[in-house]
This record gives sequence, C-alpha cells and structure tokens, in this order.
Amino acid sequence: MDNNTSDKWKHPKNRQELLRSGLIQAMGYTETDLEKPIVGIINSWAETNPGHLHFRQLAEAVKRGVWAAGGFPLEVNTMSICECFFDVSSLIYRNLMSVECEELMARHPFDGCVMIGGCDKDIPAQLMAAVSVNKPTIFLPGGAMLPGSYKGETLACGTDSYKIYNDYVCGKISWEKMMSYAGCLYGSAGACPIMGTANTDQVVTEAMGIALPYSASSLGVSAEKSRQAEQAGRRIVDMIRENLRPSDIITPASMRNAIRVIMAVGGSTNLLIHLKAIMGRAGFDIDLMEFDKISNDTPLLVNVKPHGNTPMGAAFHNAGGVPALMKELEDKLDLSCMTVTGKTLGENLSNVDYSYDRRIIYSADKPLSPVGGMTILKGNLAPNGAVIKRSAASERLMKHRGRAKVFDDIHEAEKFLADENSDIDENTVIVLRGYGPKGEPGMSEFGNYLPLPPKIARKGFTDYLRITDSRMSGGCYGSIILHVSPEAQVGGPLAAVRDGDIIHVDADKNLLEIELTDEEIAERLDGFKAKTHTDISRGYLKHYMEHVLQADRGCDFDYMRKDGN
Repeated sequence: MDNNTSDKWKHPKNRQELLRSGLIQAMGYTETDLEKPIVGIINSWAETNPGHLHFRQLAEAVKRGVWAAGGFPLEVNTMSICECFFDVSSLIYRNLMSVECEELMARHPFDGCVMIGGCDKDIPAQLMAAVSVNKPTIFLPGGAMLPGSYKGETLACGTDSYKIYNDYVCGKISWEKMMSYAGCLYGSAGACPIMGTANTDQVVTEAMGIALPYSASSLGVSAEKSRQAEQAGRRIVDMIRENLRPSDIITPASMRNAIRVIMAVGGSTNLLIHLKAIMGRAGFDIDLMEFDKISNDTPLLVNVKPHGNTPMGAAFHNAGGVPALMKELEDKLDLSCMTVTGKTLGENLSNVDYSYDRRIIYSADKPLSPVGGMTILKGNLAPNGAVIKRSAASERLMKHRGRAKVFDDIHEAEKFLADENSDIDENTVIVLRGYGPKGEPGMSEFGNYLPLPPKIARKGFTDYLRITDSRMSGGCYGSIILHVSPEAQVGGPLAAVRDGDIIHVDADKNLLEIELTDEEIAERLDGFKAKTHTDISRGYLKHYMEHVLQADRGCDFDYMRKDGN
C-alpha cells in the first residue's frame, strides 16, 4: 500500500476535503497552515520512561524549527519502552512499537518525520519503522542523563549498580547500605550515562547518518539538545523538498560505518540484534562474521563505562562526541555515505577537529585496545552464532575449557551461585538456557542475573564464564557468552548440554563448542520437547512467540522483513 502524503490528503476534491479543513481549523490552525508540508513528530514521551521524561520540551523545540522553515508540525505519541517498568522482557515490545510507528508514519499525511527517542528498544523500533516507510526522516536522540554521585564518588546507574549488588551478594555491604545508593545512581532524565544499549543506539543513529552531527552525545537536559531539536525541525522541511529518504542514508555502507563505530566505542552487544532487525526491514544483510571482522580491524578508542572509568554523557560529548571519534576512524570509513545534513559523511568530517580530551577519546595510534569490543563465536554449540563483549570480559577466560553446570531456571541458578557449599570453582562454565526469543519469551537480560559467587570471590577471582541464549544489559560486564543461536527452546544444541560436559571456548579462533560429536548431540536432542507456556494463550505475547525470528536474524517478526521471511 502506498504511503499517505499531504498532497493526497489535502485535496481529494470531495466531501473529505471539507471535513479535513474543518477539523484542522477546529484545532486553531488555518487554511494557510494546510498549504505547508506536514511534518509528523513521532514522540515516545511517557511518565513510565525516565529516559524520555524531557521529550515534551524537545518536541516543542522541533515544532519551532518546523514552523520557522515553513512546515506544518503535527505531533503524535507512541508507546514508550523502559526495561524496568515491564514485568516481561521489553524486547518483546520493540516489534510492537515498530509496527505502531510504521502505521502512524505511513497512514498519516506526513511528508516527513522527526522521531524522538532515547532508550534501548525505542530507538531501534523507530528506525525499523523509518526504513520500512521510507519518508524523509530525521532521528533526534534524546541524550544521556547526568551521572549520579554518592559521598564524592561518581556513579553511573547500571554499571555501578552491578558492582554494588555484587558487593552485597559477596557480603561486603548490607542490604541497607546497598539501598542507600539508589537515589544517587541517576542524575537526571535521559539515557543511562554509560555506553549501554541506549547510548550505543544513539551513537549508531549519528554514525549511520540519520541524526544530525553532535546530537547523539549532547546531554538530554542541556540547552544544546533543545537547539539541536530546533535544528532537526528546520532541516526536515528541507529534506522533504530534497526528497532525501532513509533509503538514501541507511545502506550497507553506512551500516558498516555504524558497526565500526560500535566496536570503537565498546558498545552494547544488543546492537547486533537491533541492527540485524533494521537491515531486515531495509532489505539487505551483513553476516555476523563480518561484524567480527570489522571488530578485529577497529581499535577500541572510547574510555567510558562499563569498560572504561568515566560516565558517558558530558565527558564523551565535551571530548568531541561521535564526529571526533569518526575523524579518528576516517581512513576506515566509507566517506561517500549520504547523511541527513544533505552532505556526505566525508563533507561533514572535513572541518571536524580531533578529540579535545585524549583521556576520553583515544588516538588510533594509542588505543585502549587494538581491537574492538565484540567477538562473534560459532561452533557446534552455536551453529548460527553467539557473541561476547570482549572489552568487558576477562582475557584469561577467552581461551578456556571447563565443566558445565546447567540451569533451565534463572532462580535456581541464582541460588546455586550464592550457595557457599556449591561445587562451583573458577573453571566452571555456567549454562543458562531456555531464555531466548521464544523460550522465555523475549530474551530477557538474564546475563546480568548471574553475579560473582562469593565462593570464588574469596579466592581472589573476579570473573567466571557464563553461556546463555538470553541477552545482557549493555551496562553489564564480565565473561558472558550471549545470544546463542539457535536457542534451546527450538532444539538448538544448547538444549543438549548436561552437567559435567566439557565446553571449550577460543575467542581468537571464534570457537564455542561442546566436546561431543555431532552424533552424540543429535542423540541427546532426539525427542526433545520445548517447554510450554500455559500462561500465554492469547494476545500479543502469543503472537510474538509464533512469529519471532532467532537472534541472528534480529528477533523481528517473520512477516515484517522486506523479503517477507
């Protein structure tokens, strides 16, 4: 079905023209306004999302820009997704939000859109919709929040909350002491000030050219963010006149640029899923092993939490933000890629300075690490791939053999890890399965829920190896192999693992294997029965389980991809 536009909608030369003009005037607008290009402002503001709490103000700034440039802005609200407000995995609702955004953009008479988003699932949902609808679109990143502070110690939400919780689990602090940190973890509205999923998402929008330069790193509550919002409003009117569309901007080349930037910032592993979903909607693909190849050819340059020691927000922005980082990577980027500025990436970078603070954005000649943040693993335990955030893992565990301890229940795993009398040691490989896209459903960030056991912490070890078909927060750290595909729920090899099996990991060889033959794995899987969800018999959750794809294909719905499968 063709998209609706203002030309189609304004002058149908029938009774609808009278009604539409009358209803627009009922809102206080004029016939003159109706002759302007209509700009949809897709706002994901909600009081259930602290990352988006300031979006009403940003939307007003966008409107100022649209009016000033000769457009007619109309704002619509969508659902808003914050992980902590849902009692099931919020990844489930990324697809629902993408469908909602797509319908709002396509069926309203918008000639172009400004999308405002800032959190983990909202941004990819909006981009999935933007590439599907393909009307002129600018993405406005909502910005990072301010860090918190506790008795002089700078804190950054997720990353530091995991450290604080580990201290509690290991008996170093009391429950009361742990909870005294709560009001000091977050400094304002905005995206969590770490290079977690939300800020990696925002960085990606600028890296692929769908957001204005410097807009990904400016603080959400800053005057600069409001100015950027107005600039986005002005620019979208020009983009409508130029007919500059997402298909001109989000291409295989710009996606490879974005992947390289993710590796250079030490970004969230969740972006592998989200980028795969966006690519599926856009009608192209990049193999997971190419992600790995790009990572190996990209230095880690940005010193922010969770792998670094500074908060994400002001420090990264004041060091030069995404443009300064891309300037450092200039010889590895495709500079011919078009951006929302109407200029190529190369033209945008031509007058950009290198980093103003080498403690935050390192030189490519003296990187934090010579290779990027992620490694893709494959083998008989993950035929379609798995990922580890190597920049947040322990190098001693990147080549490892250990006996498996297997859990099909996260609560049982947590009990075992906290048990002083368990048989865990520093070489044990914890396997948590059944929490993939279909298994949970929704692939929760249960990699976060496998804390350091006190028993091995007292021996001086700070990490151990974990494997799961679920995800982890971008703010988390540790040696956790994620997104094992196919998942256990659909009979993937992870379902064949038993306690005591030997698992072998060699990250340098991209290897994840169980020391069993193919025949032994097949024999164990013969007659495998997936767990049933008797509590999910109707509605959207049932629909999700029936149509969601595996992690290596972005966890999108099978029918929403451009190729239809």
